[in-house]
Amino acid sequence: MTAMKINGKLIAQAVREEIQREIETQAIKETPGLAVILVGEDPASTIYVRNKRKMCDAVGIYSEQYTLPEDSSESEVLHLVEDLNQNTKIHGILVQLPLPKQIDSRRILDAVSPEKDVDGFHYLNVGKLVANRPGFVSCTPLGIIELLERSKIEIKGAHAVVVGRSDIVGKPAALLLLHRHATVTLCHSKTRDLAAVCREADILVAAIGRPQFITEKMVKPGATVIDVGINRLPDGHLSGDVDYDPVSQVAGAITPVPGGVGPMTIAMLLSNTLQSAKWAEARAKPSGKRGHTKE
Repeated sequence: MTAMKINGKLIAQAVREEIQREIETQAIKETPGLAVILVGEDPASTIYVRNKRKMCDAVGIYSEQYTLPEDSSESEVLHLVEDLNQNTKIHGILVQLPLPKQIDSRRILDAVSPEKDVDGFHYLNVGKLVANRPGFVSCTPLGIIELLERSKIEIKGAHAVVVGRSDIVGKPAALLLLHRHATVTLCHSKTRDLAAVCREADILVAAIGRPQFITEKMVKPGATVIDVGINRLPDGHLSGDVDYDPVSQVAGAITPVPGGVGPMTIAMLLSNTLQSAKWAEARAKPSGKRGHTKE
């Protein structure tokens, strides 16, 4: 039996339409604003940034792009980030990675105001995720949860296995699943008998960055398989971390590559930007509390 294909394109479109409706019906007074910083002219990054801005325009989010030369100094990027932190038209700041080698990416990401950190990379937002408190969450893991929930995949009580422990995908995905009452196993390159661990998963998230690494022998019949990987094969074709065709004959549900998790990443970036605008508006409202008056 062939697995149900989880169509990330359709789900991402639904998310974007909901965002657009909120903005068009003026659920918030100010137009959400996103600033994207691109250092250098890496072709893949340039295309990705262009797609992000295109999606912003489609849903009604105001966007600005700042392209700096490849040889820009760290202080120049920090100065731009600080200017955007103070810009009230901008609710989200996205620093496109990777940055040139002369720039400390961690220092730049930590300079972004946590209140505008729509990528969810700032250590304060990471801490909020650990504590299960409101804050921004990295877009790809957030997109994974959205895919599962909108596809009616039961998370509560499931055994979720996440293969890959990156700060951007693996760790936050594991925490999001844990907060939704899954039993979570986080695997990595040192995990013993990885195949056996994967076969225990009701939900298997592959985020290891190795093409077709997850085979049908590593998947429990009927499991949900979420493929985060996107790899360019020698013949030019794209492949995920999952060997899609054979695994789809074992799994109960599976995401394709492309067209699975990828579209959700940008959709959740837009969602985070809208949420940031809402929180900014809420902070700006008077508290309504009366002060004490001295007689």
